Amino acid sequence: MESSSDEEEARTFVQVLGEKYNPENFPYGQGVVVLSSPPGSPIKDRLFLPSALVLNHCGITKAGDRTDIAAFCAHVLELDLSHNQFNDWGEICTIVSNVPHLDFLNLSMNPLSSVKLDPSMADVFSGLRRLVLINTHISWDSVHTLTQNTPELEELFLCLNDYSTVSESQKSCPSLRLLQITENQLQHWAEVRKLGSIYPSLSTLVLANNSVESVDDSQETLQLLFPNLRSINLNNSGLSKWEDIEKLNFFPKLEDVKAKGIPLLQPYTTHERRSLLLAQLPSVVVLNGGAVSHGEREDAERFFIRYYQDCPEQELPQRYHILVSKYGHLAPLAEVDLSPRSTMVDVRCGEKVEPVSLRLEQTVADLKKQLKALLQLPTNGIRLFYIDREMCSVLGPEELKCGSRALHSYGIRDGDEILVVPKVKSRCSSSDI
Repeated sequence: MESSSDEEEARTFVQVLGEKYNPENFPYGQGVVVLSSPPGSPIKDRLFLPSALVLNHCGITKAGDRTDIAAFCAHVLELDLSHNQFNDWGEICTIVSNVPHLDFLNLSMNPLSSVKLDPSMADVFSGLRRLVLINTHISWDSVHTLTQNTPELEELFLCLNDYSTVSESQKSCPSLRLLQITENQLQHWAEVRKLGSIYPSLSTLVLANNSVESVDDSQETLQLLFPNLRSINLNNSGLSKWEDIEKLNFFPKLEDVKAKGIPLLQPYTTHERRSLLLAQLPSVVVLNGGAVSHGEREDAERFFIRYYQDCPEQELPQRYHILVSKYGHLAPLAEVDLSPRSTMVDVRCGEKVEPVSLRLEQTVADLKKQLKALLQLPTNGIRLFYIDREMCSVLGPEELKCGSRALHSYGIRDGDEILVVPKVKSRCSSSDI
């Protein structure tokens, strides 16, 4: 009885296709093909079908009638079946085999860990160029079966599959250009090395959020391992030595590096991180997602020299000597104190003149409070005028009106004068003014 109940509750690809893309639920629009149901089909209405079908989160477990799939999906290029309940490669193959022009397939979040893809069925995937298998926990054997039967595959996504090792394949996949294998448990470079032999034409390798601790290969090995690699993402990896960053230069075509959140860089400021990384990677043109200009590179390389120039000879990185040969030994940058300071001015109130030390970070309002207390002025208020000793004959006094303005913004210097004028209550009414 339980088995019969499960079969009744099982949802098929064909059933969900008819529910989602009937005229009532999916409007006609650009790129949508209107198809009538074939004779005998359980779908009794026309369907409005785009070339990219999204059937995620639908509880699909089975394919349904292959005749209906072939009738409705002859024009489909992309298929998103993520977040369903497929656990049988036979059902998936039934769908894919009847979508002849399929280019993109997303099977993420389907429970594929305990099922193995039979190589005799895998040729139905031969036209795929992009394949997404995120959080499926698919076995490496099934991954290799897929890649060995997809001669045009260019992009493969294997994130969140709890891989701690990489199983070697008897046959490489030379067509693959992008591999995203983030959020796994890879820790040793020996496992990453296997990826280079399985996917020899990789141009983009995304290893973010793995715990890869080091790059343990020689220059010769690295040059042969990823000969076409242009972009690598090592964000939140376990790299902790500058030697590992230096070894990235051995990938002959590498030009785009991401290395945020690694233990090596934790002690440094944001500016130091980017500058030191950039100076160590002379061929990189994009670092952590930001384009590198010629000026920024030169500034970073000069910063690198100054950063290390006081270190003992035995601690100097090899890159230091290369950059010194390029720029020479550089003098330390002059330290300029731009913080507000104090200055001595003459405060004049009538015939009384008092030398006063002003803190230039304080505001005009602060100064008024200070002077009213110092000069014991009446409580009806004061007006302040700044007199530049060098420019007074040209500019005359400048009233300090804005109470929130800092004194340093006026350019006050030693020997200048602050004129205090007590306010006098006007006898005129507001209508006389």
